[in-house]
Amino acid sequence: MTFSLAGRCARTGMLGAVVTTSSIAVGSRCPFAAAGVGAVLTQHTTDPRLGPLALDLLKRGFSTPNIIDALKAATPRSDWRQFAVIDRDGRTASFTGASCKPELADAHGLDCVAIANIVRSKEVPAAMVRAFAADPKAHLAARLIAALKAGDEAGGEFKPLVSTALIVAYRETFPYVDLRVDSDSDPIATLARLWLEYEPVADLYLARAVDPDSVITPAQSATGT
Repeated sequence: MTFSLAGRCARTGMLGAVVTTSSIAVGSRCPFAAAGVGAVLTQHTTDPRLGPLALDLLKRGFSTPNIIDALKAATPRSDWRQFAVIDRDGRTASFTGASCKPELADAHGLDCVAIANIVRSKEVPAAMVRAFAADPKAHLAARLIAALKAGDEAGGEFKPLVSTALIVAYRETFPYVDLRVDSDSDPIATLARLWLEYEPVADLYLARAVDPDSVITPAQSATGT
């Protein structure tokens, strides 16, 4: 009952993931990303330990197929798990265990991978990949949200969606974007609105962290804001 996509922007090197489900707090369990490393999705009977493990293996230089094998070996009852990995060069791999519930599918495209389980149509991941590829010059966050919308329009879930999450990693150890929606009647639309609000200040918040002198005015320095 989850569909998601991990992707890379070849132009900027940004890496990210987007996910939605009919369960609360999907952002705390399923999407993971690290700048210059890759992005990871873990879902179905979710094991959140797999995200940090996969990112660590990517940092160590393991290939995406080898990482999939390692994740299968690391998690109890891997037959209940579904996960996907993309590395910093856009190479992808995915796995769906035999006990995962249909409809389920995966789809791989240029710089992206999508996975889904307990959805209305096996076409959901393929629709997400097509939407992600439609405008490669757009911001990675916008492309990820477009993919999520396309997955919903292609069938989506049987139950009403209630939570979404978007994470984008760029240059630093902290996320460039980390937006989450919970207990919402239209979480994809809300996520899209939050991104439109956040986009104008995303670079500012990055600059505040790494080079505050470039953005803090004398008045702000005096007040500490």
